[in-house]
Amino acid sequence: MEFSFTGMREKPSTGFAGADSGSLRSRVTSDRARPDFELVTVQSGARSLRSLACGETFHPVIGPMAEARALHVRGPRLLERARALAGAMVIWDVGLGAAGNAIAALEALAAEGLGAEIHSFDATLAPLEFARGEAAALGYLVPWLPAVEALLAHGAWGDPARGLRWVLHQGDFPACAPAAPRPQAVFYDPYSARVNPELWTLESFARLRGWIGDEGDCMLTNYTRSTAIRVTWLLAGFFVGRGAASGEKEQTSVATNRRELLDDPLEGAWLERVARSVRSAPRRAGEPAGGAISPADFARLRAHPQFAR
Repeated sequence: MEFSFTGMREKPSTGFAGADSGSLRSRVTSDRARPDFELVTVQSGARSLRSLACGETFHPVIGPMAEARALHVRGPRLLERARALAGAMVIWDVGLGAAGNAIAALEALAAEGLGAEIHSFDATLAPLEFARGEAAALGYLVPWLPAVEALLAHGAWGDPARGLRWVLHQGDFPACAPAAPRPQAVFYDPYSARVNPELWTLESFARLRGWIGDEGDCMLTNYTRSTAIRVTWLLAGFFVGRGAASGEKEQTSVATNRRELLDDPLEGAWLERVARSVRSAPRRAGEPAGGAISPADFARLRAHPQFAR
């Protein structure tokens, strides 16, 4: 059977914007009468941020740099793939937050003399502004403070000598994304689906898959290991595999427009577990999360080219 993405039930977009384990649209306030964030020490001893409004910690367990390097740099072979490009790698940093993911990429690429154009998306600058004030405690921000200051003041920073450019897109991701060039890497790091469900719907990921397109290679990396999210990605048109270990998680997830980019693709045995799972239904806008996958969705999933025999 030919696999088609047209069977999804389209609904009006709610729009979404993410964060570096990140910011939450209007629910993260800018009320200076109380702080929105606090510094915390995670299990590894690294310092990170915690959102008081949402009750979620940025990069829990191993901290900002260790998680970003494992998940977004080493996991998708970012440097190897950047070397193979004729020009600078374009990275979409969906959820700027406190800039941990963007800085980990800039640091790694600059050390290898590789150019990059990072486009960071977020609805609020509150996490980054807080982090800037705590740069000494966080550590990783200190060498990049001039870049952060330029980003906050002017919306962009560049180092032409090293071929590096960093651009801020503040606002709803669907409204901002079409202005950015097509990416070769997507760091997808918003708050969890529990806190920000609109960032994790089939409609949102299908739109993202359309922006990525089929020309060239692109890899999306994320901290999830959820069966339901992996099902959602597959039905949105991605190929999906297991990603690098991160902290207490023995695996994360990778989505891509090309199956051959996956080191550990989900296989038939995983598909059988989906059929047995009671929490495998894809997430759709306006519908409650959870439950088993429907026969119609499972038929579409089984027809995906990733599982063709």
